[in-house]
Amino acid sequence: MWIADQWNDYEVIDCSKGEKLERWGDYLLVRPDPQVIWDTPKKNRGWKHMNGHYHRSKKGGGEWEFFDLPKQWQIHYKDLTFNLKPFNFKHTGLFPEQATNWDWFSDKIKHADREIRVLNLFAYTGGATLAAAAAGAKVTHVDASKGMVTWAKENAVSSGLKDAPIRWLVDDCVKFVEREIRRGNHYDAIIMDPPSYGRGPKGEIWKIEDSIHSFIKLCTKILSDDPLFFLVNSYTTGLAPAVLTYMLSTELAPWNGTVESQEIGLPVTESGLILPCGASGRWEAK
Repeated sequence: MWIADQWNDYEVIDCSKGEKLERWGDYLLVRPDPQVIWDTPKKNRGWKHMNGHYHRSKKGGGEWEFFDLPKQWQIHYKDLTFNLKPFNFKHTGLFPEQATNWDWFSDKIKHADREIRVLNLFAYTGGATLAAAAAGAKVTHVDASKGMVTWAKENAVSSGLKDAPIRWLVDDCVKFVEREIRRGNHYDAIIMDPPSYGRGPKGEIWKIEDSIHSFIKLCTKILSDDPLFFLVNSYTTGLAPAVLTYMLSTELAPWNGTVESQEIGLPVTESGLILPCGASGRWEAK
């Protein structure tokens, strides 16, 4: 398992009964987590002194309950700064477990001895975009949500990357890649963080189990002749790491690299155990 254990401003304090108690900077949040199926005693005082609590509804969705929480605040990861705010369906605008991937590909970019063109698909609020840009890459950031791209730009400004070579695009990821193929554009590295289910700007439906393999195959058509890495993230519990390895190994075979896939996770302070947070598949050049 790859573990995001380099955070100072974030921690999973405890988790039990379908929820996790987290510290985001100076604030404590309680949010639901479908992986937390165990029932352990909630001894930490934070369970009773949280700043925000997202309550799941049995009918689907849910709502926030706030206790002295600002509308927006910041946390830092190494040299990056992220603007956080609780919004629909329990999210804060950041997936902290992805830091383990940021560290991995940042190191590869820094030691590449050439300019690396990175394409970040389903790029959300830009965690991977900023990590890649800070490492020296030229990044194209694509997300179907205008609001998410605006938020990512704000994170870039806060991280001192306002003038970094980042191209911000609001677009359907599949259609964008199809156009890039026709335009003859290529990238040295591709990052994709697809949702389990989603819709594009014009109602295009994305369902990961049905679409992920064909999309990986499509993306290989815009890889450069000397690619550096290809990263696929999955939060869908049905997609085991071995499935990611199989797809990447099959479709990137012509580039003769190596593939490794693992669960990713976050350390839990109270128990000393690791909370699983999905899986990642990494292809890298030999």
